Amino acid sequence: MAAPRGSPAAGRINRRLTALTALVLGLCALGLLTVRATVDAPRGVLGIGLFVLALATTWYGLVRRGALHILGFAIGALLALALTVLLILADPPLALGVTLATALALAAGSHAFRIRVPLPPAPRPAHPVVFWNSRSGNGKAQRARLAEEARIRGIEPIELTSGASLAQLVRAALDAGADALAMAGGDGSQAIVARFAADRGLPYACIPAGTRNHFARDLGVDRNDVIGALDAFVDGGERIVDLGEVNGRTFVNNVSLGVYGVAVQRAGYRNAKVRTVLETVPTSLGTGEPSRLRWRSPDGLEHEGGAAIVVSNNAYRLGHVMGDGTRPRLDEGLLGVTAISVPGDEPGMRTWTTSVYEVDGQDPVPAGVDGEAVTFDPPLSFRIRHGALRCRIARRHPGASPSAFLPVGAWAAIRTLVAIAAGRDPRPVPGGRATGPHGPRT
Repeated sequence: MAAPRGSPAAGRINRRLTALTALVLGLCALGLLTVRATVDAPRGVLGIGLFVLALATTWYGLVRRGALHILGFAIGALLALALTVLLILADPPLALGVTLATALALAAGSHAFRIRVPLPPAPRPAHPVVFWNSRSGNGKAQRARLAEEARIRGIEPIELTSGASLAQLVRAALDAGADALAMAGGDGSQAIVARFAADRGLPYACIPAGTRNHFARDLGVDRNDVIGALDAFVDGGERIVDLGEVNGRTFVNNVSLGVYGVAVQRAGYRNAKVRTVLETVPTSLGTGEPSRLRWRSPDGLEHEGGAAIVVSNNAYRLGHVMGDGTRPRLDEGLLGVTAISVPGDEPGMRTWTTSVYEVDGQDPVPAGVDGEAVTFDPPLSFRIRHGALRCRIARRHPGASPSAFLPVGAWAAIRTLVAIAAGRDPRPVPGGRATGPHGPRT
């Protein structure tokens, strides 16, 4: 009897078939090159070598950061170009076959790494409340008729109108008996509501009605399903995640200092973010504004300056096409720190993790907190609130970050595909445990 479409069993079968397809197509490409090697040994062996090296270096670049990310891609592209030229000169139909098989194998492999994870079932709250901002995301919540859909699900909608205080609205809702909180808006608003939920130990749901919805993405909420996210309070599962805090202010994503911190203070930033940041760079570095920052690197050395310092709620995975700028985990209890040096200091980008961090300065420090303009009196003291937030996520949403199950290294990717194809699915759940062949739903 066939498994129903959309069921966990059907998802596992689909995942195994996708992984198997990726492996078969990769072997086909390698097989075509091997056949060529039997006809023209020197060129054939060279082609196989170029093929293997191109795949390895490209994947290495995909999962690395900064300069290594660019270098891996550049070398992989050059090797792939050399292989293509070699094959076209020797056998154009073979070149087409190898290129097509390789492209399809990479696409199938990428699909096989897309995951859904199991979340422990959670009881439905008696009086859930969703706060929504009709202006966020160019009116995304209003277009989706969020208020009406919330009422259908037994969720009380409260609109954040112009001039209203979100914190005051949340306090009033809690005083009226709210036992679960949700926010449909940008990440800055998400942080405010999440803090109240964490402080009271209440369930919280992130509704992706903002512009970019970075927190929703890393939680495993489908950013294209605003209304479906409300089902987190109907039959959703629950996962426990961390929150960041700087000088008593909660953040769900990150705090940016330096050039970006100055840029978000400027009028017009919302309408022209890239242009404003580019205009800020020469002004900030020329006047020495970021150089007023004092910070320590992991080796304990003190530095003064920094074109940009980003402190995040758990570490970002940088330099990967499929998971670029995402956080694989939100429950490791660590801040991620990235510091980019200014001219005159040791060049480059440093990244590390820590549970607490401090940045000092001589004057008030402009910052971007989850994209919102804030100014802090130094020093800035960062800490992680480990396991502070009970997040509810709709069952049909992924439940984990896009980079949560992304292997690091070409051989690791191949071994993982083999395991999936064999029915031994080693996917991690948000708590970090690996699953067996009949573990999470897919």
